[in-house]
Amino acid sequence: QVQLVESGGGLVQPGESLRLSCAASGFSLDAYAIGWFRQAPGKGREMVSCIKSSDGTTYYHDSVKGRFTISSDNAKGTVYLQMNSLKPEDTAGYYCAAAPPPIRPMCVISPYDYWGQGTQVTVSS
Repeated sequence: QVQLVESGGGLVQPGESLRLSCAASGFSLDAYAIGWFRQAPGKGREMVSCIKSSDGTTYYHDSVKGRFTISSDNAKGTVYLQMNSLKPEDTAGYYCAAAPPPIRPMCVISPYDYWGQGTQVTVSS
């Protein structure tokens, strides 16, 4: 049974950092693509970043390039999202999701069928 559990959210000031974790169980990370999504109140869901552990390819939304880093520890079954230089506009619920095989060439276009419950990130002074 595929399960995803996010953690690491919180309240931080602008410019500070957070590291989100997505603990995956019931499948092997290198067989799936993992994405981080966010949704702010009144806004649609958007993909922030994704990774294919099988070959290490990643994707970042333009708004987070250079500030966020996604990584995968297959041995621990965990995907991380390191978020630096946080801005108030990064405030949202953050969700990790898994796209099952066959994995598409680009994780950004993969269908994400499994979702975690989310973790809240609030950036405010």
